[in-house]
Amino acid sequence: MKGQKPSRRDILQGAAALAASTVFASPVRAQAPEPVSITPALVEAAKKEGKVILYSSMDLPVGEKLGKAFEAAYPGISVQIERSGSERLFQRIDQEFASGIRTADVINTSDASHIISWKRNKWLAPFVSEDMAKHFLPEYRDPDGMSATSRIYLSSMAYNTKLVKPEDAPKSFADLLDPKWAGKMVKGHPAYSGTIMTATFQIVRELGWDYLEKLSKQRVMQVQSSTDPPKKLSLGERAIMADGNEYGVVLLKEAGQPVEPIYPTEGSPTVSGPTAIFASAPHPNAARLFQAWLHTRETQQFFTDYTAQYSVHAQVQSKPGRRKISDIKLMKEDAAGVEKMAEEIKTRYARLFKV
Repeated sequence: MKGQKPSRRDILQGAAALAASTVFASPVRAQAPEPVSITPALVEAAKKEGKVILYSSMDLPVGEKLGKAFEAAYPGISVQIERSGSERLFQRIDQEFASGIRTADVINTSDASHIISWKRNKWLAPFVSEDMAKHFLPEYRDPDGMSATSRIYLSSMAYNTKLVKPEDAPKSFADLLDPKWAGKMVKGHPAYSGTIMTATFQIVRELGWDYLEKLSKQRVMQVQSSTDPPKKLSLGERAIMADGNEYGVVLLKEAGQPVEPIYPTEGSPTVSGPTAIFASAPHPNAARLFQAWLHTRETQQFFTDYTAQYSVHAQVQSKPGRRKISDIKLMKEDAAGVEKMAEEIKTRYARLFKV
């Protein structure tokens, strides 16, 4: 595939804007486990288990495409995907562990603060693949090897090009408060979606609760997942997307739908999607194989090309024609901050938007 290969300096510049170091920040650097390669022995052990169960916040078609790619690479091992919003998955895992249920092998979340909680509870298993060790900057992997950033994406604004002229489209979050957009917007919910939880934290930090209070008076259509607003937008049910995943808009645009992403002047909220293995995984070898495979250059390139998300693997190339994350003004991610504010965000948001 042709495209400009990002250097580690380019990726680190993106990290500076993303402040991804806050995701896995640790006051004392721990010793991560030795890197593991994909060996015939690991593959054979995984095939004996025959299955890997993935809990994921990815849009289901994305997760299924990924699962089929793994099954094609390793015949005899099936991928069972349990998909939901990250905040719902977080609740489900908490309930399962409280009840002594150990179903999940691997988890991918769009709320990096969940890793902090699960690690504190000693629910995660350390694992570092060769690719993680060689091609992922330390900022993108837990210092104890408990997780690695599998994807980065944005929560952007967007508009329907059949309903809004480019010159009339909002350019900033502040523009959404214009009375002309009342009753014409759609957005996700932070109590369901980890993406929206992460984005809401960043917006509150940068713009304050006063901004969301004013936005809540704009008669905004409320949906759950961050994957829903792009779909509502493309169908023409709303003219403006106040938040939601950028990659959904990009993919719809590439498919010929009348949508256009907006990167607000205040900065686009950024979201990292880490993946981890549970220490209680019922299929531990299949889980390790899946985690190693997911973070190879080949899989990360495939995932990036197919989903329009961003990879932090140093060897992954940008797909021609797509905007580079280094060219976008970004808000700073802070997983620890999200963890501290999560309940406040859910409560205050529900009160403001009456949902």
